[in-house]
Amino acid sequence: MIASSSDIKSRLHPLINELAEIIVTTWRENLSLSPYELPEGLGYVEGKLEGERLIIQNYCYQSREFRKMHLELAKVGNNLDILHCVMFPHSEYPLPMFGCDIVAGKVGISAAIVDLSPTNTEKILSADYQQQLSSLEEVIFTDKRDLPTWGDIFSPFCLFIRPNNHQEEKLFLTRVKDFLTIHCLIANKSKPLSEREKLIYFEGQKNYCLQQQQNDKTRRVLEKAFGVEWAENYMTSVLFDLPSFN
Repeated sequence: MIASSSDIKSRLHPLINELAEIIVTTWRENLSLSPYELPEGLGYVEGKLEGERLIIQNYCYQSREFRKMHLELAKVGNNLDILHCVMFPHSEYPLPMFGCDIVAGKVGISAAIVDLSPTNTEKILSADYQQQLSSLEEVIFTDKRDLPTWGDIFSPFCLFIRPNNHQEEKLFLTRVKDFLTIHCLIANKSKPLSEREKLIYFEGQKNYCLQQQQNDKTRRVLEKAFGVEWAENYMTSVLFDLPSFN
């Protein structure tokens, strides 16, 4: 259960609450978690966006395989609820980037995306991932969305939709859990790489973060609420911080 003294979960869209619980529960069931310390003052923040109260609450963990597992919940007045999640592997493990987002407004879910984005030179998921993802039962969504122009970081398995009904919302939750469980189980079996191979995955994760930092929609919202300098710091130190290479 996710909890905090400044918790906003009770005011978020039910689908976001349910997905947040699925993500953290799946992490706890499959990985050995410890806390990850965010930069001071950035775990919970409040601001104003066009007169509306903006609340951001972050939850972060780490494990043997992942240098950072970040779950962000955000709320803009009564108009917009957001879930954002990224798992950043340690560079010495040959793992893709798990990413998931949901955007909910007054009329329902406008966007839902989940992917395992490859970080190797070929930008192709390993055979293990391809085999297990391909074996998942096919699910049909009526309203698939186009990826952003910087979306070449995503895999062919990327699911980006606008769910049209309760059944499609539930199907999306199931698919996120499928992706996440596969990811955790493969990570558990991963062996550390050589220094040469480690550099490949370091560069792959760096490219992923740099591409995600180009998300103008996110940046504009943060700039309006907190200012340009704060937004840049948050984008580069919390949302998509670059890995270090030792």
